[in-house]
Amino acid sequence: MKYYIIAGEASGDLHGSNLMKALKQKDPNAEFRFWGGDLMKTQGGTLVKHYRDLAFMGFLEVVMNLRTILNNIKFCKEDIQKNRPDVLILVDYPGFNLRIARFAKELGIKVVYYISPQLWAWKEGRVEIIKKYVDEMMVILPFEEDFYRKHGVHSHFVGHPLLDAISDLPEINIENFKSEHGLNEKEIIALLPGSREQEVEKMLEIMLSVRPYFKDYQFVIAGAPSLPKEFYQKYVDDNVHFVSNKTYDLLRCSKAALVTSGTATLETALLNIPEVVCYRGSKISYAIAKRLVKNINYISLVNLIMDREVVKELIQNDLNTQNLVEELNKIIDGDKRTQVLNDYSLLREKLGGKGASDHAAEVILKV
Repeated sequence: MKYYIIAGEASGDLHGSNLMKALKQKDPNAEFRFWGGDLMKTQGGTLVKHYRDLAFMGFLEVVMNLRTILNNIKFCKEDIQKNRPDVLILVDYPGFNLRIARFAKELGIKVVYYISPQLWAWKEGRVEIIKKYVDEMMVILPFEEDFYRKHGVHSHFVGHPLLDAISDLPEINIENFKSEHGLNEKEIIALLPGSREQEVEKMLEIMLSVRPYFKDYQFVIAGAPSLPKEFYQKYVDDNVHFVSNKTYDLLRCSKAALVTSGTATLETALLNIPEVVCYRGSKISYAIAKRLVKNINYISLVNLIMDREVVKELIQNDLNTQNLVEELNKIIDGDKRTQVLNDYSLLREKLGGKGASDHAAEVILKV
C-alpha cells in the first residue's frame, strides 16, 4: 500500500518512525511519503517536508507565520492529490492535520489519526470534524478512549509508543558516556529546553540560572535534532556541556532533569529520572491559552495521566530561579525523590505494556 504520513513535531517524528517500522514488517512492499524528520527518514520513503519548517510555538507566533502555514497546507493538499495514497496517517498536530483530513476524505482517501489531538483540554468542538472526516482514531492515553466514547466516536487505545522506544534501548555505561562526550566526573543534571529555537532560548536562560547553587554537578543540554550545534555554543562553558541527538542516553546518565513541558516530560519519567517541569510562553499566548484550556489541572503528561501531581510544574511567573533551586534540591535526594520514583512505577502500569506501534499498524492494515 501507499502510505502518506504527516508528523509536524519532533515527538511525531519519533512515533511516526516506529509506526513505519511496524508497517514494513506487516506490509513489506509498503511505500511511504511523509512530512516528518530524520528518524522517519531512516525508515525509507520520501521526505516531503521536515518538521523544522512546520513548528510554530504559541498563538502569537502562529499569527506571525500565518502565510507560511497556509502555503504549507496548500502544498500538502496538492501533493496528496498528485500522489493519491491508499491511506493518510495523521500524527497529532491538529491545527494542520484536521484541515488535511477533510480534504483527503473528500478525495475518497482513507484517513487514520494516530495519537489524538488533546481535544479533552481545549477545542472540544473539533470532535465533530473527527466524526466526519476520520475513519479510525487511535489513542495512546488511557482516559482518551472514555473521552471519545462520551462523544459517540469509536477509538482504539493502542498503548503508548514511548514504551516501545524506551524498552528497545541497549544498556548504557555512564562512565563511557561521559568520556565519549567530554564530560567530567561530576553527576549530571540534564536540561531539556525544547526543540524550537524561540522556545530553547527562553527556557535555557532560566534553567541555567540555578548553576551557582549546584556547583557539585555538571549541566548538560540535550540538543534538538532540528537545531544546529552552533546555536547552542553561546550557552556552553566549563560546567555547561551540550550533547546532540542523544537525549535518552543523557537522561539515563543523569541524576535529575529540568524539562520543558511536552512529550519530553513523559519520556523523562519512563526513563525513571526525577524532573521539574518548566514552561514559560509569551504573555499574550499564555493569556489566550488560559482562557481556552478548560478542566485541566496540569500541563505535563505525567500528571495528566496520573490525575495528580507526581512531578512539580513551574509555569510562567512561578518559573524562577528560587523555585527551581528549591524543587531541584527536593528531587536530587530525600523523600521527594523516592516518592517520584515510586509514582513512576505506577505510571508505567497505567500506560500498559509494549506494542503500541504494532497495534496501530494492525488497525491501519484493516482499514
